[in-house]
Amino acid sequence: MKTKFVFLIAVLVLGLALAACGPTTPANITVQPQPPQPPQRTITVTGTGLVTLTPDIAYVNIGVHTQDPSASVAMTANNTQAQAVIVVIKAAGVADKDIQTTNFSIYPQQQYDSNGNTTGILYAVDNTVYVTVRDLTKLGGLLDASVRAGANNINSISFDVADKTAALSQARLAAVAEARKQADELTGATGVSLGDVLTISYYDSTPPVTVQYSRSDVGLGGGSVPVQSGSMQITTTVTIVYEIK
Repeated sequence: MKTKFVFLIAVLVLGLALAACGPTTPANITVQPQPPQPPQRTITVTGTGLVTLTPDIAYVNIGVHTQDPSASVAMTANNTQAQAVIVVIKAAGVADKDIQTTNFSIYPQQQYDSNGNTTGILYAVDNTVYVTVRDLTKLGGLLDASVRAGANNINSISFDVADKTAALSQARLAAVAEARKQADELTGATGVSLGDVLTISYYDSTPPVTVQYSRSDVGLGGGSVPVQSGSMQITTTVTIVYEIK
């Protein structure tokens, strides 16, 4: 009996100890709301940088077009003229890697009389090469020789600059300087000061110079075609968002 009584006392003591170690009821905590932050003040400016360059490379499509009631005759004539054109292009100093065939096609063309009646079929053959000319002093003579060799489809000539890396860097720096100048003027006039740069975006524009050309431009009396490359412009537009204080 005494043993049971001692065991009961032990159980009660253990229960009180466990209750003391249990979680306590948390006290009420009041969270103070944070005041709203004022909107960030910014200024956005756009600057433009412009660099003028003299083209040093040209791209031109030179083609041969033939047609005949016989497809084989039209193709044979085209092959003969096209090979002759390639010969004179290479003779002008153009490397093999700068001559690329961009189109070869043969297709029928239905022929009609004045009353709309079908009179037959002509087969047309086109062969066009894309030529990169790295010595512009030879461009006029190349065009003249190509036409004399049989080229009768020369598309517009595009002039460009082979390496625009330095010019692009110059245009970007000029655009950033122009944007910063505007920002300084505006903040100075309004009594605020510039803070950190938040965002920067830019756009480069380098359109090639295109010259229209047709077979009639060739001086059949002798001499090369007068071709002027002119100048081209590289433009960079930069938009900068500054923090203002």
